[in-house]
Amino acid sequence: MTPSTGPDGRPGSADRSAAWELLLPAASAPARARGRALQAALRDAVRSGRLAQGTRLPSSRDLAADLGVSRGLVTEAYEQLTAEGYLRSGRGAGTWVGDAVRAARPRARDLAPRSPGARVDFVPGTPDLSLFPRSAWAAAQRSVLTELPHEGLGYPDPRGLPRLRTALAELLTRRRGVVADPERIVVVSGVAQASALLGGVLHARGSRTVGVEDPGSPQHSALYASAGVRTVPLPLDEEGLAVGPLRASGVRAVVTTPAHQFPTGIAYSARRRAELLDWARSVGGLVLEDDYDGDFRYDRAPVGALQGLDAEHVAYTGSVSKSLAPGLRLGWLLVPGSLMDEVVERKRTTDLGHPALDQAVFARFLERGDYDRQLRLCQRAYRERRDALVAALGEHFPGARVSGIAAGLHAIAALPGRHGPEERFLAGVAEAGVAVRPLTAYGHADGGGGAGPGVRLVLGYAHLPPARIREGVRLMAGAVRSGDR
Repeated sequence: MTPSTGPDGRPGSADRSAAWELLLPAASAPARARGRALQAALRDAVRSGRLAQGTRLPSSRDLAADLGVSRGLVTEAYEQLTAEGYLRSGRGAGTWVGDAVRAARPRARDLAPRSPGARVDFVPGTPDLSLFPRSAWAAAQRSVLTELPHEGLGYPDPRGLPRLRTALAELLTRRRGVVADPERIVVVSGVAQASALLGGVLHARGSRTVGVEDPGSPQHSALYASAGVRTVPLPLDEEGLAVGPLRASGVRAVVTTPAHQFPTGIAYSARRRAELLDWARSVGGLVLEDDYDGDFRYDRAPVGALQGLDAEHVAYTGSVSKSLAPGLRLGWLLVPGSLMDEVVERKRTTDLGHPALDQAVFARFLERGDYDRQLRLCQRAYRERRDALVAALGEHFPGARVSGIAAGLHAIAALPGRHGPEERFLAGVAEAGVAVRPLTAYGHADGGGGAGPGVRLVLGYAHLPPARIREGVRLMAGAVRSGDR
């Protein structure tokens, strides 16, 4: 049956096969109980929402024929449920599911990570999503939908569309100084998938451990654990990952954020970058470079990626999560030649390739220069917000020190020891309606993360306009003064 319109003008239909399937068990009941069973089945179908409000039911003659029962049983069932309010009917208009019952339909839950609902949320990791270039992105989508041949909607190369890999190679070579052969680029759904792919390849090769920075991103442990690889926390010093503990650990792969370490905010020194590559060459190891916000440097040109110094011992990954939006799930992985076949095969078996339409849109976005314009927009906005944060901290927390390079989407603020124990400070700030994370929250081992005198906070600022940043720092200062009284 084609959709039809009910007496109230709302669309609704139930084809015969659907009704037959819902009521088939009742039609098979013993003859003496068949009428009651048919009524109960219809009643349950309306209550549960399987027969939705406004749905038109088959005629009694048609339904009786479909079910193989007498027409009188169906007529009686329709009349009984109409009297009860489950159904409604009109002369010459058929029988419809009524609107008296509000079916308890299951609702899908939204488990997306959300802000804690604070007045001001300094939790790091989120860009300003209001900066997403909706008009330019929509224009790219329209153009791609007009131009893309039909075969372009088939299963893609698991590495990614050649058009996008070519555009990414040009971008990454120009902006990040990587050795970007389009044949070694794999389009992925963010750094998370890149990590899972590399972890799976390492596990298949017999590795059971991978080193991670301590303090560092708490997500790495879960990502590599999903591939059967255990993370080994390795300490940092003022130049980057400490090479002595790295050599002593016995790991042969290590995850790093050398352009702007998360969360401490340091940039690896030239000496430490060279030492890290010497270690990788000496053990036949692999450095997994997460360039999560390498495009955003405010005091000078960004330092080039580590991968540009040794493409055979560094796997490089990045994404648009900080420059466009994390919900796009678009990223890239540059793979050493020795791992390429294994990574591509694992990508193929994981998802048969990234969505082709999204790739084509992003490729056009890159080719037209829209992505460069977006990076310049974000650069200006985030620099202004970092400046606002530093100024507000200087005003409300005399003696506070902001450490790390002027880059990225977060800063480390060390507040003087006179502000009391960290636990008391965090409780007071939360009560004032400000969400913050201490540096100690990012330690992997024994509550690490740089515990020491005073309070050190990891303050995300990119998603907050300057006025909100100033308000948040003022509220923190007010909470401290209240706690001191």
